Amino acid sequence: MRDPYDVLGVSKGASPEDIKKAYRKLAKKLHPDSNKKDPKAATKFAELNGAYEIVGDEDKRKSFDRGEIDAEGKPRFQGFEGFGGRPGGAPFGGREGNFESFTWGPEGLRRSGSRGGAGGAGFEDILSQMFGARARGGPGATFEADDIGSALRGQDVTATATITLNEAAHGGTRRLELPIGKEVEFKIPPGIADGQQIRLRGQGMPSHGGGGPPGDVLITIQVAPHPLFKLEGQNLRLELPVTLYEAVLGAKVRVPTLDGAVQLSIPPNTSSGRAFRLKGKGLPGKSGPGDLYATVKIILPDGKDAELEELMRKWRDEKPYDPRTDMG
Repeated sequence: MRDPYDVLGVSKGASPEDIKKAYRKLAKKLHPDSNKKDPKAATKFAELNGAYEIVGDEDKRKSFDRGEIDAEGKPRFQGFEGFGGRPGGAPFGGREGNFESFTWGPEGLRRSGSRGGAGGAGFEDILSQMFGARARGGPGATFEADDIGSALRGQDVTATATITLNEAAHGGTRRLELPIGKEVEFKIPPGIADGQQIRLRGQGMPSHGGGGPPGDVLITIQVAPHPLFKLEGQNLRLELPVTLYEAVLGAKVRVPTLDGAVQLSIPPNTSSGRAFRLKGKGLPGKSGPGDLYATVKIILPDGKDAELEELMRKWRDEKPYDPRTDMG
């Protein structure tokens, strides 16, 4: 992934406000709903969200600037501090290029590299330090790494996929490149929530030694922010701009939804902030679809309008009122 600052088009010294403004501007420009003819729109939008997840978060931004995490938010390898190791030096006190490394997890024990030379801590020495002589059944027993976990299932592979709000509502099919370099195709069920996981059985890492079944792929879903709608569980929220005369006199206005625009009747004398519920226009779910809440926001015309100002002065002088009387 590219440098998140470059993706957002901001400098490393940019303020949080400038970063947020840049993100919002690019989100509207790159959103897949606005670029349906661009096959790479979803990828560009996912990259934008990934960049904002790093530099838009104060703690992650500091970690990235210090070089502790990479552009995908993954920790950078800093070297081992224990077992004779030292940052930037040869592993475990041995000669550079002459070492053994291991991982311990659901797939059992794995090792790679070569044995340490003179003065170096060998693989068995390290295991002895960690597990003692009882690592395999009692005093004096040796730790046979290749025998451990050979019949266990392979390791699971985790990944994250950013999808659009429309995909979350209606479902779809996506292809995703995993961290291990493998590409998989998965189905998005309609109504999937942000943070939910999709499990692809048997598509993870093979078992150690080939004696067991492969692991699974666990894909965590992230629903990308939408330029218009805000997701709250299965419900959606939308700011609905209306003119001053529509709010005062009432009107029928078009309201966008994930299934196309619908008409909403605004009653006369509607105040800014009033919310209207459009039943069933949210995301699908087990107990039925959620709702869409459209909150009225009165927008005045751009520029100076002498007639409007004169009307408001006359209204102020002849029919004054205070909407803040209950605020103390």
